[in-house]
Amino acid sequence: MTQKVDILLVEDNADDIELAVHALREEKLANAITIARDGEEALDLIFHRKGADAVFDAPRLILLDLKLPKVDGLDVLRAVKSDPRTKAIPIVVMTSSKEERDLVESYKLGVNAYVQKPVGFEEFRGIVKELGLFWLVINQVPPPQAFED
Repeated sequence: MTQKVDILLVEDNADDIELAVHALREEKLANAITIARDGEEALDLIFHRKGADAVFDAPRLILLDLKLPKVDGLDVLRAVKSDPRTKAIPIVVMTSSKEERDLVESYKLGVNAYVQKPVGFEEFRGIVKELGLFWLVINQVPPPQAFED
């Protein structure tokens, strides 16, 4: 069975997950949001590894934290952007990292956008809303054949 996913949110902070999901649903920007709480789970979902029970189409957008347990966000980004089946998926890094090397490495690996998470509740919701609006409504998504083997 295939499950339609608009956004794959890769985030380990429960508060950030709740805020992001609330902002996206409040604005009716995403019907199907899948959450991966660590990098390994994200890769399992994206690449259908380890008998991931639900097989789903490539997400229209991946919102990716960098500081994740098990497999960090840069390794997830590297894996997705280096595979011809998934490299067309837009990835937005949303991180609290202020390290320039994370920013530079993310762009070298092919990230589509890099956003530092704001500290405040309203600012965070606003950023997520704007990202969802741009990537799911304004931006032209790759055609389905971009995801074929």
